[in-house]
Amino acid sequence: MFLDAEDIPVSSCIPFHYLMPFACAFCLTEAIDSWRKEKLKAAKKLVRGKTLNSTILPEEAGAVAKALSSNWAELSEQIGLWIPVEIVNKEHDDKPEGEEDFDEEILPGRKLPPECHAELHTDYDGAAVRWGLTHHKESAYDCMACLDQAKRAKPGEMKCNIWVYCPSETGCFSPDIYEHKNQECWLKYSEKPKLNFKDRYSESYRDSHPKAPVVVPWVSGVVSE
Repeated sequence: MFLDAEDIPVSSCIPFHYLMPFACAFCLTEAIDSWRKEKLKAAKKLVRGKTLNSTILPEEAGAVAKALSSNWAELSEQIGLWIPVEIVNKEHDDKPEGEEDFDEEILPGRKLPPECHAELHTDYDGAAVRWGLTHHKESAYDCMACLDQAKRAKPGEMKCNIWVYCPSETGCFSPDIYEHKNQECWLKYSEKPKLNFKDRYSESYRDSHPKAPVVVPWVSGVVSE
């Protein structure tokens, strides 16, 4: 059994090059289904012994009728006539899950002044001057209380020279026992500030810490050394 182009009614179809892909698929589906129904009707008449001027041979009428009815879905796919109901185009993304575009990220709140030395996706180590679990601020800008604390510190008290802020609405990862939430503002001191983590957690680190994300969620800055 052959599907000849001249057998398929296309008079109701707009030429393909004027149509969007979905419209083309719908139009072609309608034309093929119309052809199928016409051929199925003719095959059934031949099976009943009627004489017709048809391209279907009488001895093949039974097989044609079966193929165009109960086996049509399988047959159409086998001969390449299957057309998906919906075509979804997805943009390919090579970035690991959870990774963000560093260049496009904008911190909420007021713009941080240069003296804050803000570093995205950075976590600095240091002794806590102000415990972040109970010290929440609306934005990284508000976390710059570090500068004020350093000015007001009494002799012998640690002066804040590091600030660490959690801007993530889902909280920020840390390998300690605490659950670190959005808007935590840690004020720290270190004679020689050093990094805990920068940009991304390594694959080996994530293997040993399954809860660690790909990207370091914290924002930090060293205001003086």
